[in-house]
Amino acid sequence: MLPAEPTRGLRPAFPTVFRLRGDAACETCYNRAVVKDKIHPTWYSDAAVHCACGASFTTGSTLKSISVEVCSQCHPLFTGQQKFLDTAGRVDKFNQRMAAAEKKKTEAADRKSQKEAAAAAAPEA
Repeated sequence: MLPAEPTRGLRPAFPTVFRLRGDAACETCYNRAVVKDKIHPTWYSDAAVHCACGASFTTGSTLKSISVEVCSQCHPLFTGQQKFLDTAGRVDKFNQRMAAAEKKKTEAADRKSQKEAAAAAAPEA
């Protein structure tokens, strides 16, 4: 509680009694009749979480089991080690697209050179 100080006819800046949850004032804010039954998903307080690194732990969730790729035991932010995370092979997919584009460029250049050579070799009539 705050120390009692003379207020000189003014109200204190802070209330001397703090209301806690469950107090009558909070009951007016939360109306149990408004919360509907049978519309909320089932809550599993012991949901198992399995990480790709092999770690597993339990948490609360609406799913019974959760599979994750990165957790707090293998994420660089929590471990302090720099680690490259290639999710779903994005780097490999990018390299494949670049190789395919380069192949198309060389094929187009070959066709163009063959076409120019054929046009130069053909007699003009």
